[in-house]
Amino acid sequence: MAPTNFSGGTVNRRVLTPYLLLALLGVAVLGAVSYKRFAAGREFAQQATLARQDAERISTQVILFSEHKLAAGVNFSNAVEKLGVDPPTAAVIASSAQSVYDLRHVRAGNRLAVGRSVLGELRAVRYQIDADRMLWVVPLGPTDRGFHAEIKTILSTTEVAGVSGEIRDSLFNAVTDAGETPELAMRLAEIFGWDLDFYTDPRSGDIFRVVVEKKKYLDGQTAAYGRILAAEYSNDGHIYQAVLFRDPSGRPAYYAPDGQSLQKAFLRSPLKFAAPITSHFSHSRFHPILKAHRPHLGIDYGAPVGTPVQAIGSGHVVFAGPKGGAGNLIHLRHTNGYETMYMHLSRVLVRSGQRVEQGQRIGLVGRTGLATGPHLDFRIVQHGAYRNFEHLQLPPAQPVARRDWSDFVAIRKQWLPLLPEPHAPQTSERTENAQASERGVLASSQ
Repeated sequence: MAPTNFSGGTVNRRVLTPYLLLALLGVAVLGAVSYKRFAAGREFAQQATLARQDAERISTQVILFSEHKLAAGVNFSNAVEKLGVDPPTAAVIASSAQSVYDLRHVRAGNRLAVGRSVLGELRAVRYQIDADRMLWVVPLGPTDRGFHAEIKTILSTTEVAGVSGEIRDSLFNAVTDAGETPELAMRLAEIFGWDLDFYTDPRSGDIFRVVVEKKKYLDGQTAAYGRILAAEYSNDGHIYQAVLFRDPSGRPAYYAPDGQSLQKAFLRSPLKFAAPITSHFSHSRFHPILKAHRPHLGIDYGAPVGTPVQAIGSGHVVFAGPKGGAGNLIHLRHTNGYETMYMHLSRVLVRSGQRVEQGQRIGLVGRTGLATGPHLDFRIVQHGAYRNFEHLQLPPAQPVARRDWSDFVAIRKQWLPLLPEPHAPQTSERTENAQASERGVLASSQ
């Protein structure tokens, strides 16, 4: 059976359980303070456990695909190599694929993709034979160097599904409790990632609602998520909504119902997955190793070694490598005088001079340099001055253009009413004829 088709993305999530304030008549002030310290320590331990669970789940379940169109004159094995697979492994993959499909029929222009875990482990190779069939090649197991090949039928119908859930302890758990995969949590966090830091903002009782396309295999399993057409996240009484439309250049983008863009110059967190903030921006913090008070002009995120680190904005790599007490460091330069730094990494995945895009995985959390434990020290500079990222106001992108307003209103009226009530999943299969009748409106968001 082919694995679920995941796409890359970025997920930011930390659930902060509200403090339980006990007012017990006759209890001394000292006892109350001691209890608060105990509760805070227990809460932090719970967050760390969730972080480890999310990291383990992501490393085993999420597959990030690199895809390109086959060039003329390139055989299947060489095409797989071009996507980063070593020649011996590519040859074994091609041999396995040949057992179910004649690779002499591979055509230029068709799409080939290689899927890896967030840690770079090979998980799948897929080749789209035609509009109705997909060739999948997947490893047999962690201790077996062989591969299994299978041709899957691709359905032409798309299911528009309404998914909703309530946050208890984890966005990932809430999504899986709703019967979905972690990819949907990643996609949801990407949409609202400019307004919500999914490490610090979510609260128990928050509600998410999504209208999403699903492609289905003949056996009824979800082959892939398509577009998220509308989404809503209710956070501590504040409601965030998103509608899929197009930006001024014609690319898909998300907007609030009033037409304001959700996208901003920077994401709200440099980590893709769960981690508590262990140290805030301060001009005088006691350094645990140097045993002295000194400025800490960044934010520390406590996370397991290997947690993916993402670029909060597009830019160029100024430096990538070991840097004294900062350990393995990545220094990025962005537009408008901004620079960002990512410290104590276990692995650096970019090189100096390289351009990176917003949300791109650039390194992995570690404990290199002066670090008492695994964490990310993240810093941001504006025009040479260090800024407190937690309080930084991020400028939005351009709103819906006036000439496109009527199209946007039509899209908004079509999808927002389909957001389901919590715990009431809804689906509706659309045939090709039904899809064709919608293309006049949907084309604007493709």
